[in-house]
Amino acid sequence: MTRVRASKAWVINGALIVLLAGAGFGIYQAFSPTPNTAQAQTRSTQVRRATVTETISAAGTLASSYTGAANFATAGKVTSIDVKVGDVVSAGQKLATVDSTQAAKQLQVAKANLAVAQDSLDSAETAEDTPATGQNSQNSTQAANSVTSAQAKLDQAQLDVQTAQESLDNTTLYAPGAGTVTAVNGAVGQQSSSGSASSSSSTSSGSGQSQGGQGSSSNSASTATSSSSGGFITITNMTGLVVNTSVAEIDVSKVKTGQKATVTLNALPDKPVQATVSSINLTPTTSGSVVSYGAQLALTDPPDGLRPGQSASVVITVAEAQNALSVPAAAVTTAGNTNVVTVQENGQNVTRQVQVGIRGESTVQITSGLTEGENVVLTATAATGTTGGNGRTGTGGTGGFPGGGTGGFPGGGQRGTGTGAGGGFGGRG
Repeated sequence: MTRVRASKAWVINGALIVLLAGAGFGIYQAFSPTPNTAQAQTRSTQVRRATVTETISAAGTLASSYTGAANFATAGKVTSIDVKVGDVVSAGQKLATVDSTQAAKQLQVAKANLAVAQDSLDSAETAEDTPATGQNSQNSTQAANSVTSAQAKLDQAQLDVQTAQESLDNTTLYAPGAGTVTAVNGAVGQQSSSGSASSSSSTSSGSGQSQGGQGSSSNSASTATSSSSGGFITITNMTGLVVNTSVAEIDVSKVKTGQKATVTLNALPDKPVQATVSSINLTPTTSGSVVSYGAQLALTDPPDGLRPGQSASVVITVAEAQNALSVPAAAVTTAGNTNVVTVQENGQNVTRQVQVGIRGESTVQITSGLTEGENVVLTATAATGTTGGNGRTGTGGTGGFPGGGTGGFPGGGQRGTGTGAGGGFGGRG
């Protein structure tokens, strides 16, 4: 009996030792990180005809094609404001007035002085034409001097009338351009200071005009803000909106007026708007060591409800090749000015030099070196993740191939997340 019990104890103890050893090894494997390993994954795809496009991306801001700040050109007490925020006005429309009593009196006095000056000139001219007796030479000289003096006084009186009329006109404020009233910075009964009516236009055809005040206008391809933000009344064109953006110096040579673009507003991410490049600045803007060039896009069919200042992302199509021989970008290896692909020939992988044209985000145009229907090899690397405390954690490695381009190239894998290694080959596009 003693031997039987001893044998059973050895068997049980041996089993426990094996179980403990296995558990220890499992714990070691679970908590001990293993180095990443990379394995090459390959597949092939045919050379196909497709549309290859090259684009550049940038951030943009909606702006008005015209903003005008209207200010009284003469100081005075505000007697009327004929518009309110939200009203749509036309160029030259009456906006507000200041007290015109003094200006009207000055005009009345100036006109009276003009009449007196005219009478004095008429009398002087009559005296000059009347024959004089004795001392004819002296009398003629005096008469001529009298005419000259009277003419000078008449000229000054005419200038005084013109100045007084302008002062009276300046008591009425007119719209410097067409648009929507976006600000009224004053009220009836307040004292208005004199200023200038200024305007800014984002289009080369826009120009500001002012009546009842000093007017100035400017055209700019990179700004649509008023040059005088403190206008008594501000008018903004809410329908002629444009997109102001900046193009990096490395890309500016590719951007041309007339190129197509897509604008995606942050407020309307699901409703991209088509646009056209309307202008590009010739001079750069430098911020630190970053050099960029302002550009402007005209919206083709903007949706309702847009507002100046809204942010947007811009994608400009700078080159396009239709019905072009193309391969996925992952098939082309570039070193300096040399581009090579790996082609499957008779079951073997053969390296071949090619000439490329437009490089799209996911596809590349092949101008020589390949024919339609040939198979090119794509290679991707998938890295396994690291083991952590509770199995595989963190992000997987770079997986698969790039997304498929136009023309039905295979869809690509993407950087995997969560458990497991990075994604392998992507599904078909």
